[in-house]
Amino acid sequence: RIFRAVGGHGTIAPARLRTFEEASRTMVESRSTEPAEAGSAASEAAGAGGAAPAGAAAAAPVAGPITGVLATERQRAAPRGAPTAVYFPACVQTMFGPAVEATPGTQYSFEQLCERAGVVLLVPPGIDALCCGTPWASKGMTRGLATMAAKTLKALRAATRDGELTVICDASSCTEGLRHIIESDESATPMRVMDAVEFAAINILPGLPDYAKIESLALHPTCSSTRMGINGALQNVAERVAARVQIPENWGCCAFAGDRGMLHPELTASATKAQAADVVEMDAAVHASCNRTCELGMTRATGKPYRHVLELLEEVSRP
Repeated sequence: RIFRAVGGHGTIAPARLRTFEEASRTMVESRSTEPAEAGSAASEAAGAGGAAPAGAAAAAPVAGPITGVLATERQRAAPRGAPTAVYFPACVQTMFGPAVEATPGTQYSFEQLCERAGVVLLVPPGIDALCCGTPWASKGMTRGLATMAAKTLKALRAATRDGELTVICDASSCTEGLRHIIESDESATPMRVMDAVEFAAINILPGLPDYAKIESLALHPTCSSTRMGINGALQNVAERVAARVQIPENWGCCAFAGDRGMLHPELTASATKAQAADVVEMDAAVHASCNRTCELGMTRATGKPYRHVLELLEEVSRP
């Protein structure tokens, strides 16, 4: 499966990225037959941030930093207490791994922040076979999208106790994708989806202790965070990470667009040229965004490791 080529922990090595690009090109060139089942489409859609495969074993709760195979698995054991919210960790976080080697990644960082705030998270059983549906939607694979949407809605309906609990996702494009498939749900009780950044701004920031901030941060809002109207929350979280937060004057779409930046790197190079120059001039201590593939695009454009802002928040506020 395509994701196996990039599913390791840490920054993608050039050889592994080439492997992924070749597999993704093959997928696009051979997509003459649309998948009827989302399960069979999983490896094809992985190039745009698709689902991890079904059948992965559930991982036990982790007390310390995640390393090895747990860094590339989304499943968690059921919480001991009553859940506060349902956590839908994005496929792309585990597919590509953290931006910086030896860091635990977005899922573990968000889980740690929630634990300190007394928020109990429930990861839906079978999460490794679920997806927001964006890979199928973006490639026009309507039957695959319908199959995955049905599976995901069924799992979320059960996990949220028929809409009682809020669903949280940790990648802005995936949050937007979940919102789209939930909008298509005709059930009487609607479900609610929040991005993890927005959830953190409301439920985690107020309870954080005093700590030393990083000197400066270059922030990249995403197209999805802009469309969903959560850039204010993104800015608020970033300001709890660094004393000075800057958004490049020439900020715009990074043009990575799922797998587009891997298949056509010239798109990202062109789209980010002016913004990358701004970032170099800023000379910020850290660089952050809220969507893994956008972080990959900006890392490629600037040569600076872009990390999810919640990773940095967990790190800087760690007791």
